[in-house]
Amino acid sequence: MKILLIMDPGIPVPPPLYGGHERLVHMFAGEYQKQGHEVSLLAGPGSKIKGKCYSFGVNDLERSSLQKNKELIQAWTFIYKHRHEFDLIHNFGRLIYLLPVLNYPVKKIMTYGRPVSTKGVKIINALPNRNLIFTACSNYCVSTGNVAGTWQTVYNAVDFSKYELNELVGDNAPLMFLGRLDKVKGVHTAIKIAKTTSNVLWIAGNIPQTADNLTYYKQQIEPQIDSKQIIYLGALNDAEKNTYLGQAKALLFPIEWDEPFGMVMVEAMACGTPVIAFNRGSVPEVVSEQTGIQVNTFEEMQAAIGLINTIGRKNCRALAEKRFNISVISTQYLLLFN
Repeated sequence: MKILLIMDPGIPVPPPLYGGHERLVHMFAGEYQKQGHEVSLLAGPGSKIKGKCYSFGVNDLERSSLQKNKELIQAWTFIYKHRHEFDLIHNFGRLIYLLPVLNYPVKKIMTYGRPVSTKGVKIINALPNRNLIFTACSNYCVSTGNVAGTWQTVYNAVDFSKYELNELVGDNAPLMFLGRLDKVKGVHTAIKIAKTTSNVLWIAGNIPQTADNLTYYKQQIEPQIDSKQIIYLGALNDAEKNTYLGQAKALLFPIEWDEPFGMVMVEAMACGTPVIAFNRGSVPEVVSEQTGIQVNTFEEMQAAIGLINTIGRKNCRALAEKRFNISVISTQYLLLFN
């Protein structure tokens, strides 16, 4: 097939550090091509895949509404001009990008990675349309948008070839927290767990830039970083994530919101590292008894630290790979119209 992938501008594909959907789009481009398809990408400047790249917009997450409207016109112009050239358009960007080809026979997948705004879904489905399937990255996420049209759950993917299994870690191995250092991610809870269980905690992730979360970081997190028991590693690239996650005895995922998926959980599992996570959002779908422990309270998370050695790291990776490896998930997407 001839496949067009679409991603919003803001961050290039692939992202230099963090960027969930940008990373996914790059993986799917490579995997679709590996399976013999001809792949093109419409995304922000500086994006690169092995296939054809077309750029639009500017890479600025704080860009104005006026700029986003300009980008919409650019996307519409490109998609309409090339409307007969693709067999499948897989859109990770704005739903409205698909408007020029909504009722054309080209197959269209609209993929969501966060809770869905149902207004746009209702409007699009009220218009004449053909061959349009909506997907989201968890049953929880699908439930936020499934008000009209055809919906399927297709989980997010990880390229397991980039992560190495570390079967054995010592009892003194650190715990790890990986993610944005926003309050809803719960890094303060991870620190408290480490202190009450006398464990070292590695913290990795971007320091937030929004005013409320930056204040949270400066007041509640930074003063507790002593570089001995509570250690901040900074933002990590893929190779560094593989190194640190593989050496940790568990990933703590103490979220205070309904996480749509939580890619870091699968990245940890790819290293054989089990996950201890609060039972919210997608966690019940991602974490099983063989790959981690679901908990409901701080006390349960604290107790779970003592149970983590009962989870086999080799089996943890193997089970996660069967469910979330890029080859598995890309095939699920391509079979949606069969």
